Amino acid sequence: MKIEFAPRSVPLQRRLQTASVAQWIFSFLGLAQCCTAAFIGLLFTRFWLVSALYAAWWLLDRETPSKGGRRVQALRSCVVWRYMRDYFPITLVKTAELDPRQNYLVGFHPHGVLAAGAFLNFCTEASGFSELFPGITPHLMMLSLWFRIPFFRDYLMSGGLIPSDKESASYVLQRPGGGNLLAIIVGGAQEALDARPGSFTLLLKNRKGFVRLAIQNGTPLVPAFSFGENDLFDQVWNPRGSCLRRIQHFLQQIMGISLPLFHARGIFQYSFGLMPYRRPICTVVGKPIPVQKKYKPSDEEVNKIHQKYLDELYELFEKHKAEYNVPEYCHLEFV
Repeated sequence: MKIEFAPRSVPLQRRLQTASVAQWIFSFLGLAQCCTAAFIGLLFTRFWLVSALYAAWWLLDRETPSKGGRRVQALRSCVVWRYMRDYFPITLVKTAELDPRQNYLVGFHPHGVLAAGAFLNFCTEASGFSELFPGITPHLMMLSLWFRIPFFRDYLMSGGLIPSDKESASYVLQRPGGGNLLAIIVGGAQEALDARPGSFTLLLKNRKGFVRLAIQNGTPLVPAFSFGENDLFDQVWNPRGSCLRRIQHFLQQIMGISLPLFHARGIFQYSFGLMPYRRPICTVVGKPIPVQKKYKPSDEEVNKIHQKYLDELYELFEKHKAEYNVPEYCHLEFV
């Protein structure tokens, strides 16, 4: 006897997709605070031993984030990420082969408000990274301060996230045998302040540290542009030089993170809320730019490779923008 299961209804799929995105937003906006509160709170209960043992483990494990982290494949392949992928939806596009015998440094653009494309494409298997790039292990850099939060640090490492410092980057890029990809959101948190629909402004003109890092390790540079990344949220108008922008920059210098005032839709209504709009994101990974290894590159050598990178990224954008409904008159702006 053959048993057939009725497919899930569209409304149910929509609810699951919305729930998956809601838990992802909570994990980055609220989970860190909850982990900190739980760690401290347990010390004043009969379960104080849990926090005490974790503190001992944390001390012994303190170097792990800067040594490539500790990914958990089961969490990377969890079904919840596939629902998140389908919410927008998010796709990953390969334009050139990556040799698994080589390590790579990928520049991801733009940051967007919450870097949804970067997280889902490089920290989960929802978009099929391992199938598109067999033999390549992805890592994504994130602000180091998040790895100082108990419990939360383990959650971050499970997806392949590592701290955004030179030591962590060099460890991945220098791994023998190749097969490692390090993705850096070059514009960083500051670029999030320019993230709004229709914006193609990249904070990249004077960002050359990642280029120097690639040269020092002899690692090919790979540009990647995520179409639709800036379309997920509206942001309070904060032009450069405005009072709000100056306040945001001041807070960023103090806390290390930017505070974009964003909004989109709600969970049960479409007028206002913190849920992102259902707009497609397509991350296009370009071709590798060969880099000759040199431990102490001159400024001239760095500038040359940096300009080559800008040209390749610009060309990648221009070549694919028509496929993703970007108007012909829109071009990348490097600031």
